[in-house]
Amino acid sequence: MNHRRAFVVVLDACGVGALSDAADYGDADTNTLGHLAAHVGGLELPTLQRLGLGSILALEGVPPAASPVLHGRLHPLGPGKDSTAGHRELMGVVAPSRMPTYPDGFPPEVIDVVRAAAGREVLGNRPDNGLEAIAQFGADQLTDGRLIVYTSQDSVLQIAAHVEVVTPDELYAICTEVRRRLPSGHAVGRVIARPFQGAPGSFERTDGRRDFALLPPTPSYLEALQARGIEVHSVGKVAQCSPASASTSSIRAPTTPAPCRRRTS
Repeated sequence: MNHRRAFVVVLDACGVGALSDAADYGDADTNTLGHLAAHVGGLELPTLQRLGLGSILALEGVPPAASPVLHGRLHPLGPGKDSTAGHRELMGVVAPSRMPTYPDGFPPEVIDVVRAAAGREVLGNRPDNGLEAIAQFGADQLTDGRLIVYTSQDSVLQIAAHVEVVTPDELYAICTEVRRRLPSGHAVGRVIARPFQGAPGSFERTDGRRDFALLPPTPSYLEALQARGIEVHSVGKVAQCSPASASTSSIRAPTTPAPCRRRTS
């Protein structure tokens, strides 16, 4: 028997131009892929070129295709710009309202939730690049056990801790409790656990990242497929952005090559 399969592949943070509300998120005039191509003097993407990537936007090194497949540039129907908004809308779930972001760091009532859930004090509390956050605050975290708390332009609350101070399982439990306790006015899209390891000057993230997403407001196409007896296999953080019932199976993807070495039947 022949089986038809469909693949949805998401290149996270690979934007192709700013939308009309980009300035609301600090992203005016952004075009990640276009700027990257210009910066490196052009891209070599022969397969994507033949499919029509260069027909979507002007892209140095990637001309329009002679016979492209169906292609286009979409805009979301709902607000938001992080994974919970984007991944879910691809699967038919439109966010009813914009999730909160914190360009100046979290207010005291959010930090109090983290303190209460963890029984620990916190460091940081500002928008930050994760690698820079552990480089700057990692030694203090290793010394006194305070959790590194930071955010980004997305609706996220990230908590980093050294594995020798807070085990990954303990960090996951803290994030689960923070997720549960956050009041509705501060219900961020994701609470993210970020375990790291190593010594001062050479800290590095482990493969143990875990996302604790806000539950979607409605079922998605994934649940509809499974209701029809069609299996859904999720790779990467897709499963962590959706309810457990949305996937038949899931494969973690700490790096891009890792899931490519595995397969589902």
